Amino acid sequence: MIRKNPIKFFLLALILIALDQGVKLAVHFYMAPGFAGQVKLIGDWLKLHYVLNPGMAFGMQLGYEYGKLLLSVFRLFAMVGIGYYLVHLAHRGAPNGLLWAMSMILAGAVGNVIDSTFYGVFLNNAPYGSPTPWFHGQVIDMIFVDVWEGFIPDWMPVWGGQYYSTPIFNIADSCIFIGVCLILLFQRQFFGGHTLEDGLLPISGPDATQAEVLPMSELVTNEQPRNQSNEPTDSLSADDEPQTNSESVITEEPKRSE
Repeated sequence: MIRKNPIKFFLLALILIALDQGVKLAVHFYMAPGFAGQVKLIGDWLKLHYVLNPGMAFGMQLGYEYGKLLLSVFRLFAMVGIGYYLVHLAHRGAPNGLLWAMSMILAGAVGNVIDSTFYGVFLNNAPYGSPTPWFHGQVIDMIFVDVWEGFIPDWMPVWGGQYYSTPIFNIADSCIFIGVCLILLFQRQFFGGHTLEDGLLPISGPDATQAEVLPMSELVTNEQPRNQSNEPTDSLSADDEPQTNSESVITEEPKRSE
């Protein structure tokens, strides 16, 4: 088995986490929230727009009292699980593309976990009425791709009848989105038909419990007759020994010279 060192993949995750946190802190300290501090990057469709997200990715929220706490705890378990799975894949010799994608997903998960866990305490941005600032920090979003806005039809569940614009997200959300898209797009290369050259060994050998028992009729028909066997025989059987007939043996006496 070709084992791979997961350090370089964790290093990529660490770089992305540092980039995500650096941008969030810069936006928090140097930008005004909302439209007042909005900065246009490319035309009117790509902007920096500082908002606080008390819920999930891309501006979505959990509406009940302890939804944020449950979401933060779930993110913690997801972060640990993704990190363990990344190490497992590296030791199995998984393709590098899959490992890079998993490291991006891990970076996104950790980036948002930091916001939820600590920002309520150190940045004092927990929503009003939160039972505790720990695990109730709001995630800082700033990337605004402004391509559509308007009212959602009333027949749509959850968000029907509300004014809505394209989501505002952050670098951590982007890492998760890109990592998941890479896995979906290249899943055949990542999970299917790997050889030794690809760095993956078969998961397991043939299982004796899955052996099939052929009917006796197929065994008889498939059995090669003995007299057609091409294998050389070292000795003759008793039935194959040559028989000599004493009557057929002619002995001639030597002629006497007269």
